[in-house]
Amino acid sequence: MGRIVYAGVSVGVLVVLVQAATVLCGFPATLTLERAFPTNHGVEIAHLRGRDRVRHGRMLQSSGGVIDFPVAGTYDPFLVGLYYTRVQLGNPPKDFYVQIDTGSDVLWVSCNSCNGCPATSGLQIQLNFFDPGSSTTASLVSCSDQICALGVQSSDSACFGQSNQCAYVFQYGDGSGTSGYYVMDMIHLDVVVDSSVTSNSSASVMFGCSTSQTGDLTKSDRAVDGIFGFGQQDLSVISQLSSRGIAPKVFSHCLKGDDSGGGILVLGEIVEPNVVYTPLVPSQPHYNLNLQSISVNGQVLPISPAVFSTSNSQGTIIDSGTTLAYLAEEAYNAFVVAVTNIVSQSTQSVVLKGNRCYVTSSSVSDIFPQVSLNFAGGASLVLTAQDYLIQQNSVGGTTVWCIGFQKIPGQGITILGDLVLKDKIFIYDLANQRIGWTNYDCSMSVNVSTATKTGKSEYVNAGQFSDSGSMQNQPDRFILNLSIFVLFVQLYIFTSFFHS
Repeated sequence: MGRIVYAGVSVGVLVVLVQAATVLCGFPATLTLERAFPTNHGVEIAHLRGRDRVRHGRMLQSSGGVIDFPVAGTYDPFLVGLYYTRVQLGNPPKDFYVQIDTGSDVLWVSCNSCNGCPATSGLQIQLNFFDPGSSTTASLVSCSDQICALGVQSSDSACFGQSNQCAYVFQYGDGSGTSGYYVMDMIHLDVVVDSSVTSNSSASVMFGCSTSQTGDLTKSDRAVDGIFGFGQQDLSVISQLSSRGIAPKVFSHCLKGDDSGGGILVLGEIVEPNVVYTPLVPSQPHYNLNLQSISVNGQVLPISPAVFSTSNSQGTIIDSGTTLAYLAEEAYNAFVVAVTNIVSQSTQSVVLKGNRCYVTSSSVSDIFPQVSLNFAGGASLVLTAQDYLIQQNSVGGTTVWCIGFQKIPGQGITILGDLVLKDKIFIYDLANQRIGWTNYDCSMSVNVSTATKTGKSEYVNAGQFSDSGSMQNQPDRFILNLSIFVLFVQLYIFTSFFHS
């Protein structure tokens, strides 16, 4: 999307067009589409989803387009603690709000027969239950279907007893769980084509229908309708769509780190010159990267490389479904000691509920060190203080900041969650088995390539929800009216020329 400028066919018309664009409705001649998205619990839903990105236009063409998902939520655990998007499923389409999770594979939503599924949400979103019987395009998936067999290989599907119903049982790292069965139905997609045009398209995908939920999934304070797994196994939506040529085998996100939250989520590669890439560790179920060392203020910490090696019980994972970040215990201890030593003269170090915290009246950007996570291939993920600290409270001019990185005692897993992923473009290039990133203002538009034969790319703005669940198109009506106005000006000039 980005900038939209209409040019006239003559200098006279161009001048009138520019003047008209400056005057009519207060719009400038160059239209920059932007959005804002507060998500704290104290704001009404109309304000949470107040300004929408422009969506209008054509159907998905064979030359391809960018599939774009709106984003809400924030990393801050005191506000939301997760990022989520809206998907439309079934026929007629029904809205479902689902957590964006690169640490799992399957898209699933609560179903009408669900036990333990929350009915309300403190996120001020309307929760729904999917009913296969109410969708004219829904069908159950049997154990004999090939796609079910593919899921069995990755433990994403199962068949129990004498039942021929393709089912699933998932247990998540926080102890929560869900189980249910699979259905095949339509997912309705917003597709950006020709930079300034969006369209509604649809495709048939297999997704989970949850009949039981346990643990934190049952709590209503931050409840969503389900989870949208963006993993690379066969049952993920990205794998299903890319295998049929509907979408490229790459997706990108840019998660806003301020309190308003939101961001960008697209199926395609965000094109940005400063992106650095590191290869994925092959043959792993998650997005495992080869972390080689950690530097604090340019000094490599004394951590054995074996701590970061990948195996069944250890390794480094990129996971947007994790709010904070976790370091292997040995790496965590060395990291905390290094940071504490550097800021010891300008902060008071305390331990609150097991977390290392710092009391200071100074700006953390001025006194806390830069941290670099160094990966294979020479790619470094550079972290500022806001990327590894969490503000606890503030009294007067004094603020308490705590290390946002956590440790899992006795385990060697390093998980990079939203605390680290925010305010950066992340590109999951599954076709080339690599992940890339760069710092970015996620409130700005991005250029997205779908790697089609035409080599075209599209401009996409940070997506967000409208009050009605549909996307607004007020600016486009202005452009249409402006175009009609210009046509009349051209006709006026043409007829005046012949009458003079």
